[in-house]
Amino acid sequence: MSEDIAGLLSELVDQEARLVFRRFDEETAWRLGVHLVEAARARRLPLVISVRRNGQRLFHAALAGTSSDNDAWIDRKSAVVDRYGHSSYLVGTRFRAEGNDFDTSSRLDTDRFAAHGGVFPVLVRHVGPVGTVGVSGLPQVDDHGFVVEQLEAFLIADGQLP
Repeated sequence: MSEDIAGLLSELVDQEARLVFRRFDEETAWRLGVHLVEAARARRLPLVISVRRNGQRLFHAALAGTSSDNDAWIDRKSAVVDRYGHSSYLVGTRFRAEGNDFDTSSRLDTDRFAAHGGVFPVLVRHVGPVGTVGVSGLPQVDDHGFVVEQLEAFLIADGQLP
């Protein structure tokens, strides 16, 4: 494994260890979704935004410049997070680090699963993964980076991170 991919894996694992909710309910999901929409609008980003808990869609928004293809990408990336309990970008990166391709090596239906960046697990302290928060519309590294950046800002503003 190259140093670059090992460093990326370490960074992705650290993000999941750090970005943990103390509590997560419908109100939190709504506020998180609105926060993501406002950040995307401020940057004029063409994003579909999704917040889910236990498979239930609690928040969904499609901003200008998106299409139903982005909805499908959200569903496929969320399915990866639901199955593996880790960000869609981390899962895909782990497969690549092992010299594999997720689409063939996972043996999962590529119409239902996509290990591309942009969906992050909603992790609750002392509970674990309970849902997903994600975006689709940018290149996978940018989708992932936006979610992580905004999730951290939201958790700090919400008093859930120091």
